[in-house]
Amino acid sequence: MARHPRITFIGAGSTVFMKNIVGDVLQRPALSGATIALMDINPQRLEESAVVVNKLIATLGVKAKAETYTDQR
Repeated sequence: MARHPRITFIGAGSTVFMKNIVGDVLQRPALSGATIALMDINPQRLEESAVVVNKLIATLGVKAKAETYTDQR
């Protein structure tokens, strides 16, 4: 069984930058099933980024999933 990578974005509240990078990542076949871990200290911006990532996942039709964290530990 193939393992799917886990990719962490610290400072994911920078929604436009994060959207562009995650969009590029998810279009790579080897990364299309990745877990995208979003971390930011601002919960509101983090939630906005999670909405964007989940829309990207749905639009691209990939098996990736998004997780959010406000604590780096």
